[in-house]
This record gives sequence, C-alpha cells and structure tokens, in this order.
Amino acid sequence: MTARLVNLVFDSALPRDLAGFWEGLFSWDAPFEPAFRTEAGPKQGKNWLHLDLASRSLEHQAELVDRALSLGARHVDIGQGPPEEKRVPWVVLADPEGNEFCVLEPREQYAGTGAIASVVIDARDPERLARFWSAALGWGIGVREEAIVGLRPPDGRGPGVEFLASENERQHRNRLRFEIAPRRGGSRVAEVRRLRELGATGLGSTGQGGEAMVDPEGNEFSVLTPR
Repeated sequence: MTARLVNLVFDSALPRDLAGFWEGLFSWDAPFEPAFRTEAGPKQGKNWLHLDLASRSLEHQAELVDRALSLGARHVDIGQGPPEEKRVPWVVLADPEGNEFCVLEPREQYAGTGAIASVVIDARDPERLARFWSAALGWGIGVREEAIVGLRPPDGRGPGVEFLASENERQHRNRLRFEIAPRRGGSRVAEVRRLRELGATGLGSTGQGGEAMVDPEGNEFSVLTPR
C-alpha cells in the first residue's frame, strides 16, 4: 500500500500573509493542499523545493508575472541572469518571504496540470530520489531526461513532482516540505516502517500527531495518520 500526498507545507514568519499572497495569485487546484506554518528565523539560502507555475500562453505567462509582482513578489537571479536579458523562457520570482518559484512559458506536457505544473526538488541523484518517491506515493515516472526525472499522479490530475540535478550541498532545513498519510485502512506505524525500508530515516514525533522523516537525500517530510 502506498501513501497519499496530503499537504505541501510552507514554513513562514507570517503564515496568514503568505497564504494571502498565494491565494491572490491563483486558486489552488492541486490534489493536495498548501499549509502555512509558523517558523522562527529568516530564510537562509536557496530553497531545495520550489513550485513551477503553468501558463496557457505567453500573454498568460506575462499576466501571472505581473500579478505576482503586484502582490509582493520580486525577480530573483538564481543563475539564469537578470530578467531583461531573457536568457531563458521562464521567469524566476520569489514570494514575499523569499521562496523561489518559476512562471513557465507554455509547455504541452503541463497542459492538464492546472495552475501548478510541478513541485521541483533539487537532487544530487534525481533517478534515485525519483525511485524512492515513486515507491512511497505509487506515482509512475513520466519524465526521464539528462538533468530531470519526473513523477506523475496516477489519475493524471494536478501537478507532478520533479527531481532536478544539482551539485549544491544542502546546508539548511527545507522551508517547503511534504506531508503524506497512509490511505484509508492503513496505519502510520506501518507506513513509517515501510518508508524506512525504502530508504527514509525517522526523526521522531513532530508534536502535531505526525512522524518526522527525511528521504534518502535529507529532504524533510512528515507522515500523518490516515485521513
């Protein structure tokens, strides 16, 4: 039995304000929900997880960028160059708390995902990490390229999860992370045991009815009770 992806958690200094930004940017139409949790301390370094937003046309892409900027986002350079040089067809922004996200140009493979094309995770070994999360969630590998391996939900609804090759060393706790839960009839204890066998490491109770774990590359996530 596989687990179900329940939440994408954002650690936030001002959860209500950050939730307002994302709600203002678009209606969240993913098969899992965002959760904004209070976390003391400023953001440090680039996030290991980020969102890629889908667009229907170049005009729609520009509209999304303008809307995000009007709500408090800003342009950031993570190696793609300043926006005026247009070295890449996507636009890299950061939300009001510095969480990076990309507004993609129209791409056929994301036509049916809704507002979010994918959740992207930096990985030293994308293939290995994709195999872990494929087994954890029961999602199939739908993209396999030189620098990226991507999973797609079995029902084809909503965004995928993609693992992007990166040589950067992890230095900070992720400010974005998954919460997953056993499917109906399962148990959290059994699910934690199964994930350990797949290569995850347990960190103990979250204090909120969940079990904190890290995947084989140290990305934090939590296992909740069935719901």
